Amino acid sequence: MALEEMTLYSSPVITLSKENTIHDALLLMQKNDIKRIVIVEKDLPIGVITERDMGIFLESDKTIRSLNEIPIKELMSRNLVTVSLGSQDILSQCAIRMDAFQISSIILVAENGTLSGIVTKSDLVSYFATKYPGIYKVKDCMSQKIMTCRKTDSLFFGLDILNKNKISRLVVTDNDGKALGVISYDSFLKNSIYFKNPNRNYRLPEDSGKGMTIGDIISSELIVVSSEDDLAKAANLMTEYKVSGIPVVDVHNLKGVIAATDVVRAYTKVETHERLAKKDPHFT
Repeated sequence: MALEEMTLYSSPVITLSKENTIHDALLLMQKNDIKRIVIVEKDLPIGVITERDMGIFLESDKTIRSLNEIPIKELMSRNLVTVSLGSQDILSQCAIRMDAFQISSIILVAENGTLSGIVTKSDLVSYFATKYPGIYKVKDCMSQKIMTCRKTDSLFFGLDILNKNKISRLVVTDNDGKALGVISYDSFLKNSIYFKNPNRNYRLPEDSGKGMTIGDIISSELIVVSSEDDLAKAANLMTEYKVSGIPVVDVHNLKGVIAATDVVRAYTKVETHERLAKKDPHFT
């Protein structure tokens, strides 16, 4: 892949310093509709802060400091995984590293180590949707392990389930197990009123948070795919609607979830399977 083409499938880099605050990071995330920020020092990447980092910290930290008093360095991840711009097959290398290390982004660096870009799971999902239709079905890659909640569950309960299970989303179902929606860290960050005032406590507010339920923040629009759908179709829907996971529903029955992580894992082996398919029409 030419570097020019690769840049079409990489994200713009938003940066802050380690001394910036959580409030600064949240404002940039909301303004730019992004899920992570790279932390730099003298043009060198030294860390990353993500929505998940925010969610875990917001639930576990019990201090009374406001958002604009907490520096990013307290919760950013310092174990960066990078790929050099001079490498061959940059996107494939990014996919392999994301799958191996279970991370959501790879930092691109120049030969001197300075920050050059970032590739996210969303970028790889977009590329997969365009380049690899007809290779896999959703059922080949989806996860059948589904974490669910109800509309009547509290926001505290939902956030706790995400953090304890180290997952990115919950499928909201009714009492019969029918999918009604999906919530993620992004759902909490976009709907949390306490983020709008840096002087307020950053935890779920004592007065309004206890009275809010999952039903208060889920979207009325539910995007689903079937297990027989092309994986590239699911990847295209993730890109179009800017989501990282979609419930898999067959005749109103919830069968699993197909996530960006599953698409990235498929990407690590898709070229081999594509070559085999072309040589052997019976290959599946």
